[in-house]
Amino acid sequence: MSHDCPGCGVTVRLAAGEIDRLLAAYVAASPEPLADEAVAARRLAVCRDCADLRYGTTCRHCGCLVDIRARLAARSCPAPSARW
Repeated sequence: MSHDCPGCGVTVRLAAGEIDRLLAAYVAASPEPLADEAVAARRLAVCRDCADLRYGTTCRHCGCLVDIRARLAARSCPAPSARW
């Protein structure tokens, strides 16, 4: 797999449940509205099919964990031509 995402490595591979724990910690520290489940699911489906997804978790454009970014209501796809 290509390692063209600065700072990325095997450490972005997360155990089951880590995304939910990280999202809860993020929202607790920086309250932000969450997208409803249908919107988040549509966004994640786009991310999962994206050639810019790295390690199954990380966006090549911004380094975010797509499972978290997709669940935050006010966020958008960071690709130069946003996909959602």
